[in-house]
Amino acid sequence: MVDATIHVIDRGGLECDLNYLVQGNTLGSHDEPNPDTDYVEIPVYNLVIEHPEATILWDTGSHHDAANGHWPEGLVQAFYPHDAHEHRLDDDLEAAGFGLSDVDAVFQTHLHLDHAGGLEFFDGTDIPVYVHEEEVKFAYYSAKTPKGSAAYVLGDFDHDLNWQILHGEREEHFEDVEFVRLPGHTPGLTGTVVHLDGETVIFAGDELYQRENYEDEIPLGAGLLWSNTDWFESLQRIKDLERRHDAEVVYGHDPEQFERIASGWS
Repeated sequence: MVDATIHVIDRGGLECDLNYLVQGNTLGSHDEPNPDTDYVEIPVYNLVIEHPEATILWDTGSHHDAANGHWPEGLVQAFYPHDAHEHRLDDDLEAAGFGLSDVDAVFQTHLHLDHAGGLEFFDGTDIPVYVHEEEVKFAYYSAKTPKGSAAYVLGDFDHDLNWQILHGEREEHFEDVEFVRLPGHTPGLTGTVVHLDGETVIFAGDELYQRENYEDEIPLGAGLLWSNTDWFESLQRIKDLERRHDAEVVYGHDPEQFERIASGWS
């Protein structure tokens, strides 16, 4: 168990159809063939983990110019980053009491556009950026070819970064902080298990968008799964970790849970 403090950094929100997050959330019927969809706002957040060995920035959020040309227009329309311009990474960190110079390491769950948009602030530095090998491969494959996932923006991650590549299914680079690969949403998505003094917290990232994905085992929707089979196996891995450690599971974009965790962990 490690004596660490985890801060939750509000990075704004996205507006989107809930069908992207919960498969089959809105379905037509004979009597109502064109039902209204649930158009919702979801949170984007980062963490700052104040660990005895390092201050770790967990994900880097959306780029502050997401709606002003940094994202392709189709992605702006699908996941409208309505307040990204108000949430530069350096400003949001400063509001939480941190400067970029306080960051000793960056951990990227994956490299999708709402998670890797602040990596440019570490361009040309020696700050280690941890990400899984399979994620780097798939991100470049997706951004450089017509195949893969459309949710990668090359300008987010194609920088002079001090990449620290994760290769295994489970790696520990800081005491009682485990990086656990959870493929499904993407091939290299990686969550984090932090064994704090008195409790264990599992940050599942986008393996789980919302409560329904976890409790009801409803997959992510609208083509946001690289592999349905891998997603389900990763889900069971999290449930096993939760049982073994009596852990709290934190989802990637759940508005109700976000309100509850806003004060962080200490």
